[in-house]
Amino acid sequence: MGGNPALQAGLPLLAAPESGPAIDLDGRRISYTLQRSRRRRTISLLIDERGLRVAAPLKAPQQAIDDLLRAHAAWVIRKVHDWQQKRPPPLSWVAGEQIMLYGAPVTLEARAGIVLPQLDQDRLLFDPQLAPTVIECGVRGWLKRQALACFTRRCHDYSAQLQLPAPAVRLSNARTRWGSCHARGRISMNWRLVQAPAAWIDYVAAHEVAHLRQMNHSPAFWRTVEILVADYAERRAALRRDAHRYLLL
Repeated sequence: MGGNPALQAGLPLLAAPESGPAIDLDGRRISYTLQRSRRRRTISLLIDERGLRVAAPLKAPQQAIDDLLRAHAAWVIRKVHDWQQKRPPPLSWVAGEQIMLYGAPVTLEARAGIVLPQLDQDRLLFDPQLAPTVIECGVRGWLKRQALACFTRRCHDYSAQLQLPAPAVRLSNARTRWGSCHARGRISMNWRLVQAPAAWIDYVAAHEVAHLRQMNHSPAFWRTVEILVADYAERRAALRRDAHRYLLL
């Protein structure tokens, strides 16, 4: 999360695009994302919420990639299936369904006289006459407003602790990262993170703010994160392990 101009951090979010490369394994068509790098010397496989990712040396032949995938076909199929089972079903955007806010469920409720989505304890109220697509748009917009206010407040609090200028904070819709820090001091955080527990939001915010001092992932960087969030390692592990439980949108 941060870098020059940006580094990635956190748990990858969404499934691999269907338009990417794919391979037939034991009768199943498996799509994956291929990432090549000059620095990489070996081919590796990773499966998470974003699907199957293959990291390979820049000049690794496609045949070598295919051979590795076929050699681990049973593992790939099992892990892809496990992650697919964790994905929540799509919302229909009707009363009674739930979204997540700061790690807690919020139930959608239709109530007459509501112009814009409005939070009432653990209920998010909306106009019962609206179409589901309009409700979806309104709720997503409401969540993004909560996200921007929360992320800005936390980043500014942490930058003040480090005696740094308050950074500009923007929302991201990135498919591959929780946050990033631009070399010029601008922080972006994925709006979907507002669905997760506040402790995880604080970790990501602290991570990005720490990059304002250290634009790398050196030991000095992690010491800076620790100043802001002493148990950052536990929070990072929990985010990576359990984020899928909260990402309903």
